Order: sequence, then structure tokens, then C-alpha cells
Amino acid sequence: MKTLLRNSTLLILVFLCTSISFSQTKQIKKAEKEFDRYAYIDAREIYLKVVDDGYTSAQIYQKLGDTYYWNSDYTNASKWYGKLITEYADDETTTSEYYFRAAQSLKSLKKHDEAERMMEGFKARGGDISRITKFTSDSTYLQKKLSKKYSIEKVAINSEYSDFGPSFYGENKLVYATSSNKTEGSKIHDWNNQPFLDLFVADMDEEGKLSNSVALSTEINTRYHESSATFTKDGKTVYFTRNNFTDGKKGRDKEKTVTLKLYRASIGGDGNWGNVVEVPFNSKEYSVAHPALSPDEKKLYFSSDMPGAKAGAESIKNDERAMSDLWYVDILGDNTYGTPVNLGDINTVSRESFPFISKEWNLYYSTDGLAGLGGYDIFVAKLDSVSGIPGKSVNLGEPANSSQDDFGFIINEEKGLGFLSSNRGGTSGSVDDDIYRILGNCEITIKGTVFDLDSQELLSGAEVTLLDANNKLIDSIIVGLDAAYSFVVECESEYTIRGTKELYNPNEKFVQTPDESGEMIVPLPLRIPDTSKCPPNDLGCRLALQPIYFDFDRYNIREDAAIEIAKVLAAMREYPQLVIHIESHTDSRAPFKYNELLSEKRAQATLNWLVENGIDRSRLSAKGYGEYQLVNQCSDGVECTEEEHQLNRRSMFIIQN
Repeated sequence: MKTLLRNSTLLILVFLCTSISFSQTKQIKKAEKEFDRYAYIDAREIYLKVVDDGYTSAQIYQKLGDTYYWNSDYTNASKWYGKLITEYADDETTTSEYYFRAAQSLKSLKKHDEAERMMEGFKARGGDISRITKFTSDSTYLQKKLSKKYSIEKVAINSEYSDFGPSFYGENKLVYATSSNKTEGSKIHDWNNQPFLDLFVADMDEEGKLSNSVALSTEINTRYHESSATFTKDGKTVYFTRNNFTDGKKGRDKEKTVTLKLYRASIGGDGNWGNVVEVPFNSKEYSVAHPALSPDEKKLYFSSDMPGAKAGAESIKNDERAMSDLWYVDILGDNTYGTPVNLGDINTVSRESFPFISKEWNLYYSTDGLAGLGGYDIFVAKLDSVSGIPGKSVNLGEPANSSQDDFGFIINEEKGLGFLSSNRGGTSGSVDDDIYRILGNCEITIKGTVFDLDSQELLSGAEVTLLDANNKLIDSIIVGLDAAYSFVVECESEYTIRGTKELYNPNEKFVQTPDESGEMIVPLPLRIPDTSKCPPNDLGCRLALQPIYFDFDRYNIREDAAIEIAKVLAAMREYPQLVIHIESHTDSRAPFKYNELLSEKRAQATLNWLVENGIDRSRLSAKGYGEYQLVNQCSDGVECTEEEHQLNRRSMFIIQN
């Protein structure tokens, strides 16, 4: 699960008779079968050139959008779907499904406001309302995702004193702050009669169980407070919080209060921690604490009541002044940083503190400035990976939060394993701070088979991909002889299951998983597109030309017909070896001889249109067939509607050998 196998490119073109693409020269020279002879024709490229020539239609935009969508090229998909909806919203073929795919593409590009507007169009056109929840804001999605069932329990390493501020250290260790009085020289704090805080490290197994707790380093731990650390991915650098205490001396502000500062340490060649230095944006006049690194390690987040914060320091917790706001700095080099940036609207006039950023760029933090369950509550907001600024915050709710202080939340979302700090287990405030383990225990197995919709035949060799709510690829498999697939996913989450196979139209199913563990059966039927049944030399069929209709008793090229003939024009320009025979047909009304003459005029009108637009006449031939090749029952004496008769008034384009 959760393994990105590969970013597969879906080669199925929904309007091309075959998805097999060969070198043009190789096909022309070496193909032995007629089917292969014309396989090089790329319908998408033809459609793009038609648009370049100034011809557009709803169908062209639909086909282009679909081609890119099924290939997971959401930038181009959103472009063509956007043109479709802007220019052809009133076309009857612009169904709700295109609004949905447009929204899906925009969601993938993190254009959430535009995606939601598309979903309004989807809903207005009768789209399935159950699919709309997938496109709510990031914060709502996170709230749903994180409300899944999970267990929460105290860890074994808690002491009788304060234990809090867990931090992942590599793959199998956890660092945390404790006043357990295990370190040599620890002083007793006269405010709460507890030892000063030190950083400890414990072993962590696959289930998050902790053991073998020992002091992290005598170089990092001092006689005063150390707490809340964050480590680089290589484990060689740590940022941590300490009282204003350097070289054996305490620093105080104007009110004689010992502030908090951030420090940086690194592992030396001997494998021990050393080179402990302050970060340069510290000050004895305000506190800087509780560091967190962005996933790309280009930004350092922290709490501070420095000038520019929304509120000043008003309370103390283990000598830690209230960290009013969350900030970040750009990491520029070896202990050099940019100017501190306030995170803006996420901050309140109360306390925001203990930030943590997951691999998915979710910012978890605690505040008592927003409505919650009481005391510090844990919130989450989605970070913009470029600007570093978070979106709307959402309370994690129970059981992560309680009526007491809940803070120091960290999580590996991929494993469903996390930790938090809370004093919910007692009535003595920070003395009762303990660390709790969070372990997800709700999983859904999505499974099914891929089969031919018409024949019900199982389709071995089909590819099935699993995508998350933002259209990001999570997993992908090629099904075996039983055509079966299976994915293990999270509860209360949205996913897309997509099936593809050569010669078949792709299909996808949208899945909302329930809130309890179990199985979901999601069958994936695929269908061969009509264009796959095209005669190999029928260019019109291969390019999914719409019927080129003529008005009754007329042979002039209508505007809608010109758009379709423009596709043939683009193909002949792109492939100079193409020689085309034009067939024109009429309906059964009027005498046979008259229809022969009329169809001949229509065939020649089509040929002349192509010649006038630059095609050499030697590459074209044309013939009218009158009413001798009707496509339906509408022969002489049979009563038919105008629409049925119009089906017989058509032109065809046959590739000549």
C-alpha cells in the first residue's frame, strides 16, 4: 500500500481506433497488414492542428480534454475542458461529466476555488451529488480524513513527572522532553517542584511502542530546560528549544524573565552531538521555541512572541512564555536564515504553538485561541508548499483533543502512526503531561475485477490505478488471468479507481470509504470504443468525424460541415502520403437520378473546399453515390423523421492504397 509504483502513461485515445502507435516511417514501409498501415495517424495531433487553423467545436474540445485527462496530464486537460465549458456550455453534448473531469483536473493542480465552481456546474446539470463531497475545501477534506477511527493510549516511557513534545528521529526512534530527573546535575524547579526538562530518546518499533529511554546528549542537555526538537531527514542536525542559557549563563529580558531560544546542533565525526549554536533570530527580549522543519527542509517553523505577533506573552508553562504566533524562516545555509515571516490569519490573539509539518504538507499545531474542547486544542491546516502559508484551520476533534491541554501532535500519515502530548490524565496541570500513542485501526479493502462490458469477458492485463482525493497516484497494478485487483485504503476517505486497457475506453469509479473496517466491491467494466471497429481505410471513422451533413436539396458546405472537413485537411497536411477518395450520399427523397447528380455536386464541393485550402488536387478523388447506400430503413415509401433522413445525407473519406 501507499507505494508509488510508477507514473503510468495511458496511451488510450478515446477517439482513435487503436492505441498502438508506431513510427510513421516504419509503418509505411514495413507494415504487412492494412490495419497497421494507417496506425500511425495520431488523432490528437490532428485535432490540435484543427484548433490552430481556427476551427473549434464542442466535440473537438471534449476529445482533446479526454485525451489528456486519461493520460493524467491535468494541466492540458483543464485547459481544453475549460474552453469547452466557456465556449460550448449550452451544447447538449457538454454533459455534467465534463464539468466533473474539469473539476478533477483543477483539483489536481491545487486550484480548489476553480474546482468548486466547476462542481457547481456539475450539480446544476444533474450530476451525482454524492461525488460533490470530493471537492470541498482542503480543510474540510482533512477534517474528514483525520476523523477516522484510531486508538489512543499512554506510552510506556511516561514518568511520574511531565513528559511531552515528541519528535520523530529517523525511522525507529522518538525524542521527547521529560522532567524525569534521570540526568546528572538536573535542578529542581522552584515553581512546580519538578526537575528541569531534558531531551530523551527512545527506541520505537513498527507499532509505535517505545522502550529503552535514555538522555539524548550531555552536549545538548543542560541544568535548565530543553524541549521540543526537530531533526533533519539524515538525522545529522537537530533544532531544539532551550532556556536562554549559553556557556553556563542564563540570559534575562528587561523583566528579568528567562526567555526561550532555538538552538541548532549537529553530529560530529565521532558520532556525538556537538557544535551547539543559537539561531541568529533569537533575542533575550522575546521567546523563540518549538521548531518544525518543512518536508523539503527549506523552511524552519517555530512559535514566538516577537514583535509583530498578534498578542504578547501572558502566561507561563514550565518557564515557557505563551508563544503567541507561528512563524517561519527560510533556511539559507549553515545557520543562516531569512527574515522571520508571520503565518498570518492562522494566528489569533491567544497562543499558537507546537507546530509539526507532515510529509503531506499538513501543518498540525495547538492553540487556545479558537473554539475547541477546552485548553490547548490540536488543529490542522494545509500548507502551500511554495509560499509556506497555511489555509483554513480545522479542529481535529476527539479523541485527539480533550477538555484539557492537547499539544505536540506528530504523525506519519502514511503509516497511520502518531503521538501527542496531553494532561488529560490528571488534575495538576503540566505535571500531568504525558505522551500518547495514536494508532490507526480502520482499513478498507477495495477490490473487484476488470471485464468487457458487452461480452462480460475478464480482461487480464488491464491496468488498475488508485488515486487519492487530489488525483495523486497512490498505487497501480496490472491484473492477472483472474482480472482481479485489490487495494487497502483508509476509512472515511475519497479515492478514484481507474481501469485502462489497450483498445478499450478507460473507466473510473469514485469511492467514499465508510468509517468502519471492511471490504468494498468495485467492479470495473470497460468497453471497446466504436472507432476501434473502424475499417482501416476509413479516415472519417478513425478521426471520429461527426457526420458531414448537407441541407435538404443543397450542396453548399455548411459551417458545421467545414469544421469536420477541417480535420481531414489537417490530417492531409500532417501526412503528405495520404490520398483520399471522397464519397457523398443523399437521402431517398427525390428521384434516383436527381440524387445521383446532387450527391456528385456534394462530393465535388467537398473536394473543392480541400483544394481551396491548399491540398493538391492529385491527392483527391470524389464520387456521388446518390441514395444507393442508405444507413437506415428510410428508403422510398418509408415514413421517416427529418433527423432520420439527415443521417443518409453524409460524406465519407476513404484512404486510398
